[in-house]
Amino acid sequence: MTRAVTTIVPGDLDERGAYRLAMGVVVPRPIAWVATLNESGSVNLAPFSCYTAVSYSPFMVGINISPRASGLKDTAANMVRSREFVLNVVHESQADAVHRSSEAMPPGVSEIEMLALATRPSDVVAPPRLADAPAALECRLHDVIPFGDAGSQFYVGTVEVVHLREGLFRDGKVATAELEPLARIAGPNYASIGRIQEFTDAFQRF
Repeated sequence: MTRAVTTIVPGDLDERGAYRLAMGVVVPRPIAWVATLNESGSVNLAPFSCYTAVSYSPFMVGINISPRASGLKDTAANMVRSREFVLNVVHESQADAVHRSSEAMPPGVSEIEMLALATRPSDVVAPPRLADAPAALECRLHDVIPFGDAGSQFYVGTVEVVHLREGLFRDGKVATAELEPLARIAGPNYASIGRIQEFTDAFQRF
């Protein structure tokens, strides 16, 4: 039985409508909980749900950060100024904290202090990593690439050091099911990765 479909031309939508379409279709999205240092030295922490790996040799990640009407978000401004950041992977138990950290705060306010989150010193960059994150990537900014008409910019970082919770790295691989990452879906909604379907014939086509 063929189901009826709704056909949408993205270019016919206004900016808000285009955003809601994109964020509703491209799901689930992993969340980058990014720690940077403000000019005052306090730690800024903000979540971004448009990120991906862009290279494995060297290991590089890219995060899409749209600006505010008044200019760059604090995370983006800090990344450009200091050229470094820590990408923390969010555990599914941290949904409340990550959602609360998405609230716009005055410059210089530390979300880590506000949420009473524990941190640990990083090895090669100044921003600390979250102590309870199942994985944390210490990164140096490699490039900033603009995209689209809404001012979106893609911040690419080279991963210098990876920290994984003990027991997650076995036989040269990450135990993704035990990582239990939180994902973002449309609106202020989050999800776990749910049931994993495993195949033995790994064709490596994607």
